[in-house]
Amino acid sequence: MSKDQDPPKRRFPLTLDQLTGRADRQRASAAPQLNSLQTATRNAAQHSPQPSAPAPVASGAVASSSAVLPKPPSRSLAETSAVNSPLVSDAVRRAMVQRLSQQGIQDATVLAAMEAVPRHFFVEPGLASQAYIDASLPIGYHQTISQPYIVARMIEVIRDGIEGKVPRVLEIGTGCGYQAAVLAQIANQVYTIERIRPLHEQARRNLRALLIPNLRLHYGDGMLGLPQLAPFDGIILAAAGLEVPQALLDQIAVGGRLVAPVGVRNQVLKLIRRIKRNEWTTETLERCHFVPLRPGTFG
Repeated sequence: MSKDQDPPKRRFPLTLDQLTGRADRQRASAAPQLNSLQTATRNAAQHSPQPSAPAPVASGAVASSSAVLPKPPSRSLAETSAVNSPLVSDAVRRAMVQRLSQQGIQDATVLAAMEAVPRHFFVEPGLASQAYIDASLPIGYHQTISQPYIVARMIEVIRDGIEGKVPRVLEIGTGCGYQAAVLAQIANQVYTIERIRPLHEQARRNLRALLIPNLRLHYGDGMLGLPQLAPFDGIILAAAGLEVPQALLDQIAVGGRLVAPVGVRNQVLKLIRRIKRNEWTTETLERCHFVPLRPGTFG
């Protein structure tokens, strides 16, 4: 992943249009390897102003294999993520966005999405002070939350040439749910799949606290994708394999894009376009570093 750079001298008036409600205080069980405090529910409870009554949760919103997140209330993520600590303040998040611009992210919609989603909600409270530096952070099970630059870069590549929102996006590797939350700001519908069950459950809790309506979570083998829901206009892989599985290539819509890290030690970010039913093009973008892409499910 790319190195930190000095913040730019200009500011961007960015629109924050995604919404949030009161944090869900219910604690769900998790495997011992995963710190149960690393949830948006706990962080939101610590850092967010509390409304007079809890936000309603749609019945039937959570299923064993997937979760549909309920409709949000009328307040923005930025309003609900107001905090007392200067290390996780809105100003720090804006500075992160300014740094992303200096690093080459030019899509204003992507920059707005990065500012809208409070990254500190998705890491353990002990790591919250590092949430807005340009670095990946551990989330358990040898997995990480990707650095802000690479999240923004991959989403910008998916959005390139598209006016308005991307219709349908598939994410391989939900992790803690952060990138899925950002994707939900720029897409009409986001599907995300995680192979490690405790992380899938944790992402579900994290994202429930933000009440994002256009996001569906699945537990399963990401290398197989979601053929029953294909095709997708954009596919993002959050783990690196020796090559992109053919099953995922087949799930790109004609005219759609897939962005994935490829390689083992020397990884590169690749853009694959599907230009015809049986024809794809590949472009190498830049060097990167991701956890390995693995088959099957765990937990």
